[in-house]
Amino acid sequence: MKSLIKNIALSTLVTLLAVSPAFAAEQAGNSGLLSWLFLGFCGLVVVGQLIPACVVAIGIAKGVFSPADANQQA
Repeated sequence: MKSLIKNIALSTLVTLLAVSPAFAAEQAGNSGLLSWLFLGFCGLVVVGQLIPACVVAIGIAKGVFSPADANQQA
């Protein structure tokens, strides 16, 4: 199992190193204002969803790590 994980990690790394020059290509044209506004809106959506997710995760962590009541009845 350990060797399988190492092989997967190594093959992923080799693949990423092989295709990385494709990401260095020069962009043809400039991005307009609407493109930046769209990307900013997408960023706001992501941040807006991260805040409640963090609040829920903290609540779950508090519930899991808090001591259980011995007097609770099902």
